Amino acid sequence: MKKTLLLIALGISSSLVFAKPYTKSPSEVVAEAKSSDWQQLDPENILKIELQTGSVYIALNPELAPNHVANIKALAREGFYTNLSMYRFVENFVAQGGDMSDNKMPQKGKKAIAAEFFHSTESTLKITPLAAVDGYAPRTGFLNGFAVGQNEAGTKTWMTHCVGSFAMARTNDVNSGGTEFYITLTPQRYLDKNTTVFGQLLSGMEHVQHLDRKPVAGQAYNIIKGVTVLADVKGAPSFKRLKTNTPIFESLIAARKNRAGDWFVDTPNHTDICSVPVPVEMEDTTGE
Repeated sequence: MKKTLLLIALGISSSLVFAKPYTKSPSEVVAEAKSSDWQQLDPENILKIELQTGSVYIALNPELAPNHVANIKALAREGFYTNLSMYRFVENFVAQGGDMSDNKMPQKGKKAIAAEFFHSTESTLKITPLAAVDGYAPRTGFLNGFAVGQNEAGTKTWMTHCVGSFAMARTNDVNSGGTEFYITLTPQRYLDKNTTVFGQLLSGMEHVQHLDRKPVAGQAYNIIKGVTVLADVKGAPSFKRLKTNTPIFESLIAARKNRAGDWFVDTPNHTDICSVPVPVEMEDTTGE
């Protein structure tokens, strides 16, 4: 009898070890999201970067980098970037744009502003935690739709360099950035807290990837047709993003940690901050 009970117990234990702890795919989780699980994004905090290859849309993060957001909106509204270029493209790294000559002076925006590598709070800033070991931050998670890192106390918070991060380039002077932005093509976490990340690409990565890699003598190189604040664009598309402080998003994290489906034979119950892209939906009324 004791032997039978032991075998039963062992059988139960084995089933727990090898059973998949989550049975839905990420797409199935997102499909179950209700309208209340989505957040309509404010067009006042979205940039439209019009390239020769197509339009790129960036969600700005005024909570963590308010001065950078205010400055780039001022630059956009004065037309600073019109006919400048995406002058640097490094494969699998970044695409960088602005004034390659470094001679153009803004009229309303600032040429350089103080770095905002992280946002400090007196008490812990609550995030939706990823609950995973990370080599670049004691804590990682999500805050209002953005992937972030934190110190152990949760009193310093910064955006992480994942695919499509929008950040400000600089020289060795940490406060030299102001006009030259870049978009990451792949995760570049070692740059975290070394530059100010203040936005995340919503749509248009394919247009960034189609930029010319090297300039051709006598030809315009990756011209920026214009950068505008979406609130100023008539007939602009609208965007909504899955809220990251909801049970449905926690389910999405679980689905990313343990992929469902018969194909997967190893589900490690682990993911990293850059492997949980926040779902975004775009309603395009422009016909682009």
